[in-house]
This record gives sequence, C-alpha cells and structure tokens, in this order.
Amino acid sequence: QHELINTCSIGIAVYPDDGSNAEVLIKNADIAMYRAKEVGRNNYQFFTQTLNEKAAKRMQVISQLRTAIEQEQFHLVYQPKIEVSTGKIVGLETLIRWRLPEGGFIPPAEFIPIAEESGLINAIDEWVLKKACLQTAIWFKYGFKSLLVSINLSAKQFEQPNLIANLQSTLIETGTKASSIELELTETALMDISDKTIKLLHDIKSLGVALSIDDFGTGYSNLSYLHNLPMQTLKIDKAFIDTITLKTDKSPIVDTIISLSKNMGLKVIAEGVETAEQLAYLKARGCDEIQGYYFSKPVSADEITAMLQSGKPLPAAKN
Repeated sequence: QHELINTCSIGIAVYPDDGSNAEVLIKNADIAMYRAKEVGRNNYQFFTQTLNEKAAKRMQVISQLRTAIEQEQFHLVYQPKIEVSTGKIVGLETLIRWRLPEGGFIPPAEFIPIAEESGLINAIDEWVLKKACLQTAIWFKYGFKSLLVSINLSAKQFEQPNLIANLQSTLIETGTKASSIELELTETALMDISDKTIKLLHDIKSLGVALSIDDFGTGYSNLSYLHNLPMQTLKIDKAFIDTITLKTDKSPIVDTIISLSKNMGLKVIAEGVETAEQLAYLKARGCDEIQGYYFSKPVSADEITAMLQSGKPLPAAKN
C-alpha cells in the first residue's frame, strides 16, 4: 500500500573503444558505475581512461595502505591549541602522517577517504588511538597534567559496536587518564542524531573522556538536538575563519557560532588561525581557544615537549 520509487546508478562502456570482450567491458562499466555513485547517484556515467587510471591508483593506494598498517609506516604530529586569554598551550590535536619507505609523504586528504571506503580506517584509527594515548601518558608524567589531547574519531570508528570497550581497554593498557583525552567527531558524522547516537556519546562521556564537534558549521546538524549531545566543545571550521581576513558576507557566521556556543555553555575553538587580524577578531568576540599556523604548524611530540617546557607564549593580538 506504499508507492516505492527506485533510482539507479548506471555505468556505460562502449565496444570496441572501451574493451574488445565482455569481461573488459563489464569491468570498465563497473568503474563508470562507481563514478556515477560518487557524483550523487541516480545518474549515468560513461567509462573514460581517466576513470581507469583513477581506479588503478585507488587499488595501488589500498595495497600500500595494507603494507603501511603492517609495517607501521605512519607517525603522529600534534598541533597546539592555545587559550586566548592566557596565551598558553592547553591542548593538542593529534594528526596522522604517512611517510613512504622510499621517501615522500601521502597527504591525509588522499589516503583517508580511500581507507574509509576500503574499511582499513578501523585499523588505522585503533593505531592512532593507542599511540596518542601512550604519548599523552608521557606528557602527564612530565607534569603537564592539565593538557587535553584531542583524537579525531572517524564516522566508521564511531559506528563500531566495540568502541566503548576498545576505548576503555586502551586507556587502561596505556595508563592514560581519561580526563586527558578528547574525541573529536565531525558534524557530518553526527548527522544521524538518533537515540542510539546520543546514548553512545553519553557512554563515552561517562568514561571521563571529553567530546568535541569538529568542523562545526559545514554540516547540517539539527540544532534542536544539539543541546541533547554531551559535548564540551565546538570547533569552528577554517573555511569560516578565512572569511575574517577576506571580509566576505560569511564573516558573521563566526560571530553566530561563538554566540551559540556561549549560550549553550560550550567552549569554542577556532582552527586555521593564520594572522594577527584573525586572532584579534576572535579575541574581541570571546573565542576561548585557537589553533593554526599563526602559533604553530603540526609538529612532532618532541617539539611539543620543548614548547611546553619553554612556555612558548601566543603572540599578542591587537584589540
């Protein structure tokens, strides 16, 4: 008694240009079909050699990723979060880097989406969580006990049924205080704000781990649900911080997010701060913390330790 509307994504390969036999034609049509899905579904795409090269590159990266996971070719860097009122480092964001054995790097923007599509992201996320917790425990022993280390939680990892158990066992195994860890979830990962999602977030918070919404303003979160989420922090996406310097009509969005955060009792962090002008703007509007190249690019754990020990201050902002 319900009308169901079906749509489809179609990939097309044409004989003889795209293949001289059925096997090759179907393979290339399949590649084109996946392209149709990538560009929004419910459309058709013809096979091109560019798509073939892209598919081959994707398979190569997947193979390299498997090796990278086995050989631990990844390493972590950390970008400081600075308290605007004091100019001191109060937190760090953990970021992953992939260094190839033969030299050179593959940017996260290139390998993370492929890792998510292939399912390899779960193994990478677990590695990052453990390594970041081990380093956090070291900084705690050095006396930096109020330092909050943020770890990005992918949508795939957030959906894992053993997330809470894995998080709990990692904290115990590494000797890390739960209060020293913050998990960052993108607004997109929280688009399906169901009762199950809210319960899971509360379970994470019950462990003593802080929660933050990353890239706030870029997704389409239902604001009526936002007050039900046990978040402590909102992070303003760099795209909006750039509008401060560019002086576009989107600049008021920054003011709105800061005001929203304050009204909800949330801490607000601006990421991608690169100029004194941006810092002054954010300081005048009561932004709690900033991170970005104006203070420091992401650096190694040893460099962070040196910064913490030296008490490197934030450059002054003009009011």
